Amino acid sequence: MEVAASPPSATMPRLSAARRHASTEDKMSNLTSVSIFLLQEFSEVRELQILHFFLFLTSYLTIMSGNLLIIVAIAVDHHLHKPMYFFLATLAFMDIGSVSAIIPKSMANSIMNSRSISYSGCVAQVFFYFFFATSDFSLLTVMAHDRYVAICSPLQYETIMHKGACIQMAAIVFFTSLLYAILHTCGTFAITFCSNAVDQFFCEAPTLMKLSCSNFYLVEVGFILLGYIMGVGCFIFIIITYVQIISTVLRIPSVHGQKKALSTCLPHLTVVSVFLLSASFAYARPPTTASSDVDIVFAVIYIVIPPLLNPFIYSMRNKEIKTALWKLLDVGHSPKSTFRVL
Repeated sequence: MEVAASPPSATMPRLSAARRHASTEDKMSNLTSVSIFLLQEFSEVRELQILHFFLFLTSYLTIMSGNLLIIVAIAVDHHLHKPMYFFLATLAFMDIGSVSAIIPKSMANSIMNSRSISYSGCVAQVFFYFFFATSDFSLLTVMAHDRYVAICSPLQYETIMHKGACIQMAAIVFFTSLLYAILHTCGTFAITFCSNAVDQFFCEAPTLMKLSCSNFYLVEVGFILLGYIMGVGCFIFIIITYVQIISTVLRIPSVHGQKKALSTCLPHLTVVSVFLLSASFAYARPPTTASSDVDIVFAVIYIVIPPLLNPFIYSMRNKEIKTALWKLLDVGHSPKSTFRVL
């Protein structure tokens, strides 16, 4: 008795599809159980890893000391208890937070010859970096408004930029940045990851999206587009504000008055330029087939350069900050110092 063989065309596709489905399920199951991500190394050479550690350590200590000096100088010098310096001290605090969310972990991985970061640590990096970076640019926008009121409506400055108004502006910045960071973090980690190897030295949301197995990453793409729209809106607001400021300054009859007015704007305008130029290195450049090493270099530029340069820009271009810093550094050596702590 002969047994009829099943046609290959009827059975093979079903078996192949079943195997693919089982393989996908196994892969998804394995990935959901993964508790770590593997970050990109700066180098596999041990000596270069140590060099990276010391370079980042030097940069981090410089950023911390420079921004802390700005904060302390503004806090203890009653001459600097003005809206512009209140926002500057807040900006310095945000700069410290943004680098602290990323650089210490990178240094620890280099010194320990490791690539790993825990799932919760990756979530924390995405959340805190978005929060501090968004707060940074929002504060720069608020500071542009402060300079506009000071120069274009000087007689109404104290009425408009009173203490309560400054606190309200800062609270709005914190709340919107917090909400935006929560949305980004939820959108990033709601996707299913096909891999845990991140092509960046920290947990960067766009890089994590490349690891997605599903179309849910489109939600995060929407949040990123929303961020771009908000950023462009802030940029346009700053440009329009400075056009009005320059127009007002040019109408000042005294050349000395023009220089004095511009001197209060130049540090802020320089900081905005550094922030935008460094960010454009990473996000506004045309897409290329460049290696991940180039992406890492650009990431270092936009993460490290703005908070590193901001204290130097303000201390060199602002006479009141420069005077307060000299008083702060000299207070322990000069018994006749008139410096007061409030």
